[in-house]
Order: sequence, then C-alpha cells, then structure tokens
Amino acid sequence: MHKLFLTLGSISGALSVMIGAFGAHKLKDYLLKVGRADVFETAVKYQFYHTFALLFIGLVLLIKGDIKTLNYSGYCFITGIIIFSGSLYVLCLTNVSKWGAITPIGGLFLIAGWIFALISILRNL
Repeated sequence: MHKLFLTLGSISGALSVMIGAFGAHKLKDYLLKVGRADVFETAVKYQFYHTFALLFIGLVLLIKGDIKTLNYSGYCFITGIIIFSGSLYVLCLTNVSKWGAITPIGGLFLIAGWIFALISILRNL
C-alpha cells in the first residue's frame, strides 16, 4: 500500500499547487465577485495538509511494513481529500451552496484518518 499512498500523495501535492495557482491567478476575480475566495483557499490548504499526511503514511508503511490501521488511515485521507476539498472546489466554481452540505462528510473521513493514525501509533510504533 505504501506505493499507492506515496503515488497519490505526490499527485495530490502537484494538484494542490496547480489548483491553488489557478485559483490565485485565473479565478481570483470570479472568486472575489462571488465571495468564495476564502472557501477556495480553505479547500487548497486542507488538500495540501492532508497530502503531507498521506505521504507520511506511505513512508511509515514503507519503513515498518503493512499495518492495517495505517492503511485505513491512508484510505480515509484520500477519501476525505476528494470529498472535502472536492466539494468546496465545486461549490466555488458553481456558487451552488448545496455543495457545502457534502463537505462535512469529507471532514469526517479526514478526522477518521487521524484517528486511525493515532491507533497505529499506539499499537505498532
């Protein structure tokens, strides 16, 4: 699993930079006009923070071997990034507030990722 998490973490990191730059340069006026610049920034920040977490999980799995709860953590981070940041990106681009209702589900996956990481630390490291 370490290779999957390291690969997806690297892809997510590159996407974070590209999406952030796109928002700062090409979408800036639109995001300010619709009042969503801060929401877009939050989506990019959370994607980036959890990209680092995903890379960390991949590195620990590479060094320590297969740990089931760390695998769960990695999958939760991937799912959380997609749902949390993804729903905020769609919210910003469409300006349809209903997309914000999905965001907390992604947040729950991000929290679960951290809890599984904690369990892994307490049990295995």
